[in-house]
Amino acid sequence: MDCASDNLVSSSSSSSDTPRASSSSLHPALNFVQSHDPELRLQGAREIRHLTKTSHRCRRQLASAVKPLVQMLYDHSPDSHRESALLALLNLAVKDEKNKISIVEAGALEPIINFLQSQNLSLQEYATAALLTLSASPVNKQFISASGAIPLLVEILRRGSQQAKSDAVMALSNLSTHPDNVSIILETIPIPSIVNLLKLCKKTSKTSEKCIALIESLVAFDEGRVALTSEEGGVFAVVEVLENGSLQGREHAVGALLRMCQSDRCKYREPILGEGVIPGLLELTVQGTPKSQAKAQALLQLLRDSPYPRSELQPDTLENIVCNIISQMDGDEQSSKAKKMLAEMVQVSMEQSLRHLQQRAMVCTPTDIPISSCTSEVSSK
Repeated sequence: MDCASDNLVSSSSSSSDTPRASSSSLHPALNFVQSHDPELRLQGAREIRHLTKTSHRCRRQLASAVKPLVQMLYDHSPDSHRESALLALLNLAVKDEKNKISIVEAGALEPIINFLQSQNLSLQEYATAALLTLSASPVNKQFISASGAIPLLVEILRRGSQQAKSDAVMALSNLSTHPDNVSIILETIPIPSIVNLLKLCKKTSKTSEKCIALIESLVAFDEGRVALTSEEGGVFAVVEVLENGSLQGREHAVGALLRMCQSDRCKYREPILGEGVIPGLLELTVQGTPKSQAKAQALLQLLRDSPYPRSELQPDTLENIVCNIISQMDGDEQSSKAKKMLAEMVQVSMEQSLRHLQQRAMVCTPTDIPISSCTSEVSSK
């Protein structure tokens, strides 16, 4: 969130342009942005932008620049002046909760919302990045949605530059953590644009993580589930993240599919199975985060032919659940891949159990764990 904005701002100016931050150099910058001279205000904004690019100390010391910089956003001045003021505010807000709140309280949202609709693509990009950073504050989320930002961010997601699309989906993901905002996001019909971005971006990227986190929030509602399954390649895009995403992305992906199946198993079991989800789920049961492992096992339980144990003769083990699913699969290739993954999963599970027993044996005395009991335990695995 903040890092994405910091990188965007940092990349737009070279390190050689950054002056050394000292207490004597801070005061002129503050004086400049409060001047009546537009050129001095521009100089002050640029100075503050450079000083606060990497220094948290400078962000604290220059917090009083927020109000005059916000005023610059309202000025009828060249776009270059407003861009510099916006970038200075963006750097002041990065990793600084107090400044994030102060910027919104100073009235920055109104001009930022206007910039989202600007024909100036640079100004549009900087405004999107600003909303990404400001939306990281829990205090700001409701104010940003009340300002009318959400439909405009979705429009950026549809038609903006690649950088703006990435920042827009991250901002929307931030805003979706406020419960009142999810329904507002759904009203803008964002799923097609989110899926398109997810298909194009690297599956381990932060953009992919935020896309899939947003999808997980949206499929908690029936409109979101219907939209995802109606979108061509929608469920498959989620399965791809489940297989190839970052640890956090895979956790959100399995969470999204689990929510769908829990809401209506009969309706969503086949669309999920049809996208070849089983190998990825098997891998998650052994190599995912603790949350991913639990969610993957719960989803496998729901994807089987019957979600309940058939008899006492067929214990409800993960292996039996998966074998039941494989027996229902169409297509030799998918079934073969799933069987191979199952064999690998069992092997990894056995190796992990053996390592665990060896570690226990190393920290215990012979009287704690008799050798004979260890041997029988390993063989039973």
